[in-house]
Amino acid sequence: MSPSAASPAQTVPAARRALPGAPFLAAARGEHPARTPVWFMRQAGRSLPEYRALREGTSMFDACFDPEMLAEITLQPIRRHGVDAAILFSDIVVPLKAAGLDIDIVAGTGPVVAEPIRDAAGVRALPVLDPEQVERVADGVRLLVASLGETPLIGFAGAPFTLASYLIEGGPSRNHEHTKALMHSEPELWHELAGRLADMAITFLSAQLDAGADAIQLFDSWAGALSERDYREFVLPHSAKVLSAVAAYGVPRIHFGVGTGELLVAMRDAGADVVGVDWRIPLDEAVRRLGGGVVQGNLDPALLHASWPVLEAEVRRIHAEGRAADGHIFNLGHGVLPGVDPDVLTRVVGLVHELQP
Repeated sequence: MSPSAASPAQTVPAARRALPGAPFLAAARGEHPARTPVWFMRQAGRSLPEYRALREGTSMFDACFDPEMLAEITLQPIRRHGVDAAILFSDIVVPLKAAGLDIDIVAGTGPVVAEPIRDAAGVRALPVLDPEQVERVADGVRLLVASLGETPLIGFAGAPFTLASYLIEGGPSRNHEHTKALMHSEPELWHELAGRLADMAITFLSAQLDAGADAIQLFDSWAGALSERDYREFVLPHSAKVLSAVAAYGVPRIHFGVGTGELLVAMRDAGADVVGVDWRIPLDEAVRRLGGGVVQGNLDPALLHASWPVLEAEVRRIHAEGRAADGHIFNLGHGVLPGVDPDVLTRVVGLVHELQP
């Protein structure tokens, strides 16, 4: 592997807020809280009418860099649903934007990069993220820590592979053809790029943790496009670098990807305390493959549109499968879809909390 720039210096806070009664943190440690904790990826945002009202006339990036607005958006699902953890309202490309890259979030498409990076010159021109460039995000975290009471806050960042794919493809991609071509044709250049992006993720996560975040999730949204062999060679070292860099904070580290049923062990081996599982394999099968441990998941988000008897049966099934794990955090297999009725999410939270762990 090619050497990358030195990792950002870490400053670990002397003390973190104590949340001894938080079921989410207990489950993440492999303990057995009195109830199964539940939160939803993308619980903050587009499915909530209060979010749409607040965001009207404000771009996604403007919202992500406004401490008061990002804090309010993060708090909305806590008030409405009673979930057991807050997830910071942000986007995985926020650190890329903060560092000065020309990137936009296009409605209906996702992140779009003005000038894709596909050669050595582009990789070497990639800026280094300075903590001051995400200080407004950290300000939002501090506001949240002061407002959340006993509810933990999860910070997050995009994993190096997924960030690299956006930069190389120029936006979301079905086949990741340019990414895979560069990865295999110019492995040294690939590792240099992924190493730089790992440093960027470390800086972003450290800023959130220094401000008081209680856990982190590393999103590798597109890792499921890879074979396990390619994942272990080209991706795992860089995700491991990120997860290792924040280990000293002593908070739970969740590792999640989509379509990663064949990569679960490798993703665990990268240093995860909790492995996120999408809906494509049963949760108890995921636990079998992992040999135990703590898992998060894994209701199919599309089933939030089903009738309540269908949805209730699925929630009960997944909850029962989760008993095979040392710890289970109930979640979706990916994010809340835009058209979901928020009352359905609230009802799911209530059901999970009623079920015997």
